[in-house]
Amino acid sequence: VIIKNMGWNLISPLVRCIFMYKQEDDKREHCLRILDQLAQLCNPKELFLGLLEQIEQTSGEQVCQTVMLLLQPLQTVLLKLQNKKAYSVGLSLAMIMNQLTPLPVPYTKQQIQEDKLGLCQCCNAVVNFAKPFVNEVVKNMEKSSEYNDMELKEELIKFCMKSLKYPLLTAQLEQLEGVEEHPFRHFATEIIDILWNIRELIPLVFVPHKGKSPAWENQEFADIEQKNSADSLACLSYLMFVQHFGVECFPVVFSPSYLLLCNMTHIEVLLKRTEESVLSKGLDLFESCLLRMEDNSLLHHYLEFRVFINVPQDLVKIMTLCPMEHMRKKSLNILQLFIDKFDTEGRYTLFRCLLKTSNHAGVEGYIIKNIKDQIHLALMKEYDNVWFTGHHLISLLDLVLSLPEGAETDLLQNSDRIMASLNLLRYLVIKDCESDNQTGVWTTLGKIKQNFLKPLRVGLNMSKAHYEAEIKNKKENRKEAHSSNPVCSVTVSGEKMPAMTTGMQLQVLHSALFTFDLIESVLARVEELIEGKKAVMDENS
Repeated sequence: VIIKNMGWNLISPLVRCIFMYKQEDDKREHCLRILDQLAQLCNPKELFLGLLEQIEQTSGEQVCQTVMLLLQPLQTVLLKLQNKKAYSVGLSLAMIMNQLTPLPVPYTKQQIQEDKLGLCQCCNAVVNFAKPFVNEVVKNMEKSSEYNDMELKEELIKFCMKSLKYPLLTAQLEQLEGVEEHPFRHFATEIIDILWNIRELIPLVFVPHKGKSPAWENQEFADIEQKNSADSLACLSYLMFVQHFGVECFPVVFSPSYLLLCNMTHIEVLLKRTEESVLSKGLDLFESCLLRMEDNSLLHHYLEFRVFINVPQDLVKIMTLCPMEHMRKKSLNILQLFIDKFDTEGRYTLFRCLLKTSNHAGVEGYIIKNIKDQIHLALMKEYDNVWFTGHHLISLLDLVLSLPEGAETDLLQNSDRIMASLNLLRYLVIKDCESDNQTGVWTTLGKIKQNFLKPLRVGLNMSKAHYEAEIKNKKENRKEAHSSNPVCSVTVSGEKMPAMTTGMQLQVLHSALFTFDLIESVLARVEELIEGKKAVMDENS
């Protein structure tokens, strides 16, 4: 009677003793047997609360050890409970996941193999702990097609959603050489299996708002819940479409463009994150969806969905701001892949959008090169292309062949864009005869000269004069600069960089002059071609 009603008080001292004794010590084995007996003899409700309290009080390096130690008695007690079983199972899983969440997720092969804190082992133990309750739900669903007891099922869905956010969202899930059974891949497989068995996998993948969120009165809590749900669903899509977990359950009836549409929201969620482990999942998911599609197969109507504009803009941010070079390169490749999948009207619309929003000369230069390629295809008559000839192209050229601040534009900062624009204009003048005027460039030449060529010439003269004067000034003061400390310092992201010597400053100034000379040589060639073609046309007429 005493053990039944008060035995739960022994949980805390028992756990302390188990951790105190060594693995091979007989006393440790005795403590473990006492723990099993308590699970059999104690009042289930009292022992349940005692076990949860012990899990809640543990912290640091002992979290995983404590959870794994108490999972078996906790499962035994929960299976005995008659009232509020679903609530108790949900509370147990939530408590365990909340205790695990602060722990760092092993990422490298070495970290996964070492599993220093025992997280890999613990996650798989928690899945095994949940299996009897999954089986109970499955059994009840098989008995009746109108399964009404949704509480336990909802608790299991919440557990799966939490597991998708942590640890799976940040975990490294690629196959590792030399690791026979990747613990997180095994855990992911188990979570997918649970969702499939309780008939929630496909609804969660294709109906993102299906999961029932609690009606929070506090809007801040509601926003957190929504964000957590978005992260979990994004991870679920990554597992299915990139790692192919649960692919055998997947209905092969959806078009590649529909799958892309379903995943774009998830891709956007992942691309807005800065952690390499999450960002790489977003890029992989986007790439996987695009590779399923044929070039020119994505209709321009998809750009009416806001997410189809947001995602390429996120790619541009990664390309220009991400500190990891391999991520920047991959983003660029995926942007090109995305462009290639659209029909010609879609590409045209996307180019206009990116030119207006990227605010980066390198990206704008890259888009202008793409425009040149599309014009080339149109002139080669590969296929009927009204979007990169005639009045549509003229409208696009107004965006391309212009300087943001006229003659006062910073030519050095915008050199990539300016060079790409000049190369495009040179191509148009060479390829499209004035008599044919397929592109419409000859019709709008006066405007191009006024808005682009003349301001560029003025800007070049001003910039060269300024930089030449700076070089002259630096050379005159060089002796003084040698005898004193370096006078020029540079600050990047709030950090002071090593001071620049006069020699370094001169090197930078000469480099700028070289860029201006390069722009001027292409500009001169364009002007020469225009005048040459005009002269030929005048002779012929």
